[in-house]
Amino acid sequence: MTRVVVVGAGVIGLSAAVRLAEAGYDAHVLARDLPAETTSAVAGALWLPYRADPPERVAVWARATFSELASIHERDGDAGVLLREGVLLHGADSTRPAWADAVDGLATLQAVTDPAPGYAAGWQLRVPLVDMGRYLPWLVARLEAAGGTVTRMPLPSLPNRGVVVDATGVSARAMAHDDTVRPVRGQVVVVENPGLSRWLVDETERDGELTYVLPRTDTVVLGGTAVEDDWDPLPRPDVAARILERATALVPELRGVRVLRHRVGLRPARPAVRLETESVGDATVVHCYGHGGSGVTLSWGCADDVLAAVQDAAGP
Repeated sequence: MTRVVVVGAGVIGLSAAVRLAEAGYDAHVLARDLPAETTSAVAGALWLPYRADPPERVAVWARATFSELASIHERDGDAGVLLREGVLLHGADSTRPAWADAVDGLATLQAVTDPAPGYAAGWQLRVPLVDMGRYLPWLVARLEAAGGTVTRMPLPSLPNRGVVVDATGVSARAMAHDDTVRPVRGQVVVVENPGLSRWLVDETERDGELTYVLPRTDTVVLGGTAVEDDWDPLPRPDVAARILERATALVPELRGVRVLRHRVGLRPARPAVRLETESVGDATVVHCYGHGGSGVTLSWGCADDVLAAVQDAAGP
């Protein structure tokens, strides 16, 4: 049985490790940060391609992930995968999303008018929305059931022998010596859910700030920010105040809800997702990083390609 070391315990690393372990590989995740400490744990985790390229590969990965998440929703209520209707808000620009044709039949778009205060129109669709507090432990349990493990182990560099999957996210800037990787700082506020089920997202960036309301079962994730080249991992009170102000203006039912926590994550931005195989010393490294704000959205599609790359390099 071929041993594969996956470096990185976010949603990309865990999904790849699950695919490998269930295909018969001896898959083990090593990471500085355990799943609950990763950027994936902070993610709003709505299936929606965002800040990821190239479009043609993103479309394929997103379609595969949509199908897998929908399947998980149907077969396992403990995974934390919801299918929720919501609206992608827009103002003057009513352009059909670039990824829409790639998921035709999976996410049917419907134009709506007057979807929320301050917005004239939007696109309504039903897509997966993932509760990462439940989903990441579910992925770990699935990996362990297939014989894999997750171990906290800060590594100074990628292993230099054997088969390695590099799922290090923004840390790939150092681990893979890739200067094209940049952080895009995201800050969110998590509040109690006053009974919301419909999500709302405005991806338009205004001075590095976004607006979204993502209701899970008991909580709602409010966002957010998209600040490039900002490595600060600590929440900023003034940013949190603006997030709450925008969210309550959009959804008045949120006014006065109890704030549960403030979170920050560093999205791993890159001109294009890197999913390719490289020989490094005596190691065969399958790189899989640079997913921007689309880690959850692309996770299973990329995991399928990681498995194929390992099979090509090491055999079935």
